[in-house]
Amino acid sequence: MRITKPLLGALLLAATATPAFAQDETEAPDAFTITGSATVVSDYRFRGFSQTNEEATIQGGFTVGHESGLYVGTWGSGVGFANGSEIDVFAGFATEVTSGVTFDVGATLYLYPGTADSSIIEPYVAVSGTVGPASLKVGLAWAPEGQDSLGDAGGVYVYSDAAVGIPSTPVKLKAHLGYAKSDSFLGGLDGEVLDYSIGAEVSWKALTLGVSYVNTDETTALGWKDSIGADGAVLFTLGAAF
Repeated sequence: MRITKPLLGALLLAATATPAFAQDETEAPDAFTITGSATVVSDYRFRGFSQTNEEATIQGGFTVGHESGLYVGTWGSGVGFANGSEIDVFAGFATEVTSGVTFDVGATLYLYPGTADSSIIEPYVAVSGTVGPASLKVGLAWAPEGQDSLGDAGGVYVYSDAAVGIPSTPVKLKAHLGYAKSDSFLGGLDGEVLDYSIGAEVSWKALTLGVSYVNTDETTALGWKDSIGADGAVLFTLGAAF
């Protein structure tokens, strides 16, 4: 996530937030499971905002979960600012509240090694479930005031994700819609940002190839949208799960 002022709004969007991890699971001793992934992306977009100056980068991470529902993990990516790297550490609790419906609550700490006063902590809550071949998720993340990296501003991010697998194929269709509101004008010219994406992915064994179109509702006046990396773009990803 960019910590320079033009993209501060992207920081306030944080959450979903937690970057998505592989579905494949490896059994570990003592009721623990480990999941992880390594991915090459054509552009790291965080809630519609480019974090790599619209260039490719490598991402990866892992999560350790316990059968009680507690989990902890980390995720990292190259970025085009600070010292060129972002490391996220997250922890939470997820439980099935009723058949097919999961409640998830936790927090993410965003770190930028070697950069002073740049860390961000953000609690989140989400509910996910399945309806036939479709999986749905809605969530909210909150960036509290008083964090130096956010200029003492706060913000909230509300989002929804949907995915539908095409029967008898390895293809899955995906969509995302998010809305961020900040008490600082740096959350966008009007303090509000809408981001969205639509795409598809195909899986083969441990590999997943994805393509999506990502955009925001930021204004194009005076080249603002392009200058902050919030313009529409087609993104490609290739990931390996373990």
